[in-house]
Amino acid sequence: MRHFQYKSLNQLQRSAEDLGATHVRLEPDAARVSSILARKVTVGGRTVGNSIAIHPMEGCDGTLDGRPGELTFRRYTRFARGGAKLVWFEATAVRDEGRANTRQLWITPGNVPDFTRLLSVIRSQHAERWGTADDLLVPMQLTHSGRYSVPKRILAYHNPLIDRMTQSPPDAPLISDGELERLEDDFVRTAGLAVDAGFDAIDLKMTHGYLLSELLGAKTREGRYGGPLENRVRCGKNIIGKTRAKYGRKLLIAVRIGCFDSVPYAKDPTTGCGAPLGYQLPYPYGFGVNPDNPLEEDLSEVKEAIRILRDAGAEVFNISLACPYYNPHVVRPFEKPDEGNYEQPEHPMLGVNRHFRIARELQRAFPELPMVGSGYSWLQKYAVNAGAWNIAEGNIRFLGVGRGALAYPDFAADALSRGELDELRVCKTLTFCTYLMRQKHHPLGQFPTGCPPFDKEAYGPIMKNARGKSIF
Repeated sequence: MRHFQYKSLNQLQRSAEDLGATHVRLEPDAARVSSILARKVTVGGRTVGNSIAIHPMEGCDGTLDGRPGELTFRRYTRFARGGAKLVWFEATAVRDEGRANTRQLWITPGNVPDFTRLLSVIRSQHAERWGTADDLLVPMQLTHSGRYSVPKRILAYHNPLIDRMTQSPPDAPLISDGELERLEDDFVRTAGLAVDAGFDAIDLKMTHGYLLSELLGAKTREGRYGGPLENRVRCGKNIIGKTRAKYGRKLLIAVRIGCFDSVPYAKDPTTGCGAPLGYQLPYPYGFGVNPDNPLEEDLSEVKEAIRILRDAGAEVFNISLACPYYNPHVVRPFEKPDEGNYEQPEHPMLGVNRHFRIARELQRAFPELPMVGSGYSWLQKYAVNAGAWNIAEGNIRFLGVGRGALAYPDFAADALSRGELDELRVCKTLTFCTYLMRQKHHPLGQFPTGCPPFDKEAYGPIMKNARGKSIF
C-alpha cells in the first residue's frame, strides 16, 4: 500500500496532525535547516563538526575471514565525502561465532592493517572534500549476533514467541554466565584491536535482537545476567567498565541501544498485513515494553539502563527500536516490505512518530548526554526538516540516517548547503537493501547489500543476480 504521496511540507504536516502523529514536526525554512544541522556537538571531550550522523549499516560485503572488501571501501568512501561528521562504522564481530552472516566484518590480529587502511581512506577522503577530519567521529560498532549468529544460534533466554519465529527449540541451551563473562573480555580485546587500527571510538551494539540487546530483555533468565535490570545490563556495563579501565580516555565509548522491543509480528494470511503473535498478559519478556500492553513502550527501565551505562563510561547513545527480524515496521517504517514479508500494520507516519516520541523522552531525560535519532528515512526529502526541528527543540542532538545514506550518500552536503534534499535521489523505503541482506544463495553465502534503484552501477547487477532477472 502506498502511503507517501506528499508534495509539500504543509501537506505532510497536515497528514501528521490528522493521524495524531504529534511528534512529527517540520522546520519549514531552508536556511534554518542548514544552520541547525551545521551545529557542532560536543561528545565526551571531542567536537563533532555538525549534527548529522550516518547510522551503522552492514554491507555484507566483507571477505570470509572478516576483512573489508572492495564494496566496503566504496561505501565508506562515499559516506566520508558525503558531509556527515558522525559516520557510525558498521557492526564488526568480536568472535567468528558471533557473525550474523558469512561476510560480516570481523576484526582480528591478522587483519588489523585492512581496517587501518579503510579508516585512513575514510579520514583522507573526508578531509579532501571538507578541509579537515579533525572533527569527524567514526566509532567502530562491536557486536555478537547471539540468536542471529550463523551457523549456530546462541540464545540469551527463551521467549516462546521469538523462539517460534527463529525456529529455536524451547529446550535449546542458553549461553552460560561463565561464557558471557569470557565474552566481555573478547569485547575488550576487540576494542584493543580497534585502537591498533587507529579508531578512537567504539560502540556496543545493544539493539535489534542481537546478544547484548536480548540480554536487556532477559527477565526470565536465571543467574547473574538475567532477572532484575541490574543483571540484564551487567554485560554491557562490565564491557564498558573493563574497556575504560584498560584504555582510559584513549577510546570514546558509545552505545546503540534498542529502547522498545515490542512483540513479534507475522504476516496475516488473509490481509497480508503484519499482526502481533498471541502474547500473554502481563507480558514477562522484553525491554522497554509495558507488561500490561507490550505494543506500547514503558521507558522507566530504559532510562535506568542508560544511567547505569553512562555512569560506567558511555558518552553518546544512538537510539533505536525493536528487531528487523520479527517486527521490521517498528524498526524502520517502510513503503514496501522486503519480498515475502508483511505489509505495514499501521501508517508509517505513526512508526516515525514512535521513534521521535521515544527519542525525545530519552534525550530530555539526559540533556547533557548527546543522542542520535532514528526513523527518518520514510520522510524522504523532508527528513532534514524533521531532524532540524527535533534538534532545535532539544528532542535529539543528531539527525541519524541509515538506508537513506545508501541511496543518497551525500545527502548531508545538500542539507548543509541548500537546506533541502533532491527529491529524485532520496530513499523511497522500498526495502531492496533488506531483500539483498536476506539472500544467502551467493557462492560466499551472502549477497552484498546496497541500494539497487539509486546505485544501479554497483547494486543493479547484484540484485539481478539475486533475483535471477532484471527488475529495472
